[in-house]
Amino acid sequence: MLRLAYVIGLCTCLQINITYAQQDTITPEIVHSASRLIDMQFSAPEIDSMLDGLRDYRNDYQRFHQYMLANADALPLWFDPVLPGMKIDTAQKPIRWNIPKDVPLPVNHNELAYYSILQLAGLLREKKISSEELTRFFIDRLKKYGPLLHCVVSIPEEIAMQEARKADEDFAKGIDRGPLQGIPYGVKDLFAVKGTYTTWGTPPYRNQRIDETAYVVQKLQAAGAVLVAKLSLGELAMDDVWFGGLTRNPWDTAHGSSGSSAGSAAATVAGLVPFALGTETWGSIVSPSTVCGALGLRPTFGSISRTGAMTLAWSSDKIGPLCRTAEDAAIVFAAIHGTDGIDKAARFAAFNYLPNADVRTLTVAYASNWIDTLPENHHIKQAMRVFQNMGVKLIPIVFPDSFPADAILGVIVGAESAAAFDPLTRSHRDSFMVQQRKYSWPNQFRTSRFIPAVEYINAQRLRYQIMQQVDPSLNKYYAILVPTFAGQQLALTNLTGHPVVSVPDGFRANGTPTSFTLIGKLFGEAAILELAQQYQLKSGWYKHHPPLFSN
Repeated sequence: MLRLAYVIGLCTCLQINITYAQQDTITPEIVHSASRLIDMQFSAPEIDSMLDGLRDYRNDYQRFHQYMLANADALPLWFDPVLPGMKIDTAQKPIRWNIPKDVPLPVNHNELAYYSILQLAGLLREKKISSEELTRFFIDRLKKYGPLLHCVVSIPEEIAMQEARKADEDFAKGIDRGPLQGIPYGVKDLFAVKGTYTTWGTPPYRNQRIDETAYVVQKLQAAGAVLVAKLSLGELAMDDVWFGGLTRNPWDTAHGSSGSSAGSAAATVAGLVPFALGTETWGSIVSPSTVCGALGLRPTFGSISRTGAMTLAWSSDKIGPLCRTAEDAAIVFAAIHGTDGIDKAARFAAFNYLPNADVRTLTVAYASNWIDTLPENHHIKQAMRVFQNMGVKLIPIVFPDSFPADAILGVIVGAESAAAFDPLTRSHRDSFMVQQRKYSWPNQFRTSRFIPAVEYINAQRLRYQIMQQVDPSLNKYYAILVPTFAGQQLALTNLTGHPVVSVPDGFRANGTPTSFTLIGKLFGEAAILELAQQYQLKSGWYKHHPPLFSN
């Protein structure tokens, strides 16, 4: 009665009668059918009692729909991976990067494409090359090979040259902002940058300009890095297809790069940029890194503020670097981790990376339930032998895989992403998206509107149970070695928020790369990157580059 009185206060009786007659389509038959969608059964008297309340809710939704929420509008319910009693180290120590001296400037400048960040930093400091020259070199490569890989959305050339000139001026003044000063890089085109289009990879947002620069881009600007490319992503951060086509795998351009950080992985591996930033909600750093052969770091949830990045799912989105070496990833992560206080899910945690760490002191486990049955010549067992030759002791454990992690994360991401793109669905502009398959976003967003709030909340509660039960397994060791796509570990670690690094470890018979994954403790990025770096130095796989892009 109170709701009806409220409506009467806004409308005439005649209008109410007409509107009610037009909209009163919630019948007992509809409720009975709808209850089957949510795995419930109600008796006829129960349904009859529910009708007025359901109509009231429907009217409330219609009032909500007068407000078109933007993607950037925050959800004031923040996921926190830290359980009660956990202590987070916030004492940051200086990191002494070993910038080499006497780095040779190659006669064939194309070799610069695969120099590490520290090698390029050495060249810049010894004035063997300027940041302007280096920036022009990478812009030329982006223009030459970007169309082949379909990995470049835009090249902000004017911004890049301004930042390069500023880096050179600072060097001339004796100002050293760290190893990233003067180093070109790219970002997945879901990060806002003033003066550029931020397309999110899809036609409905192709001409979108956001008058903001993302937190991570600001941090890289402060470190003196040079933005040279906005790189492709699968539409709204799903797979590798965008309005520019299919982002290609640099090892096999007949196939895709996987996604959704598609362009970030492909461009880095092909030597079009020294490094790039990507994001992951459920595999979007790990998968393209594995397929393209990049070193991909998906950090702990909340270790980097996401301000200025497109939201897909508030409680699962994470930002991380895609590089060619673990040390490059460490350099980038050191520059961008932390919080601006705007993203309330983010916090500052220490990143005390040791470039020359003795990894024999780390406690490293491996998932015996997935690895022991692999053939002896499998790439993961070969990688394990490299670790053992380094003196690393590997401890077998049974990785927890009995939880319905895929189902839980599916409900959470489904509900949150549908909310994040509610205006797109409601306006029917989703019909302009490139991908219109059953499991593409347009249909996923529509389908997810039928996820009950009760089930979404209970999925988050189940998530917390998983965090409590698996935490002793994941936080007992500095690292856990697992096959990248085994079981449900990818969904599980995205639920718990643990960091992982995807490490290239060889090639298949068809020439495409393989990888393994190291899972770390919460905010334990330093340990897994130290371990990955020492493995790369010992194995040498990081020295292999796709032949098509070496000229």
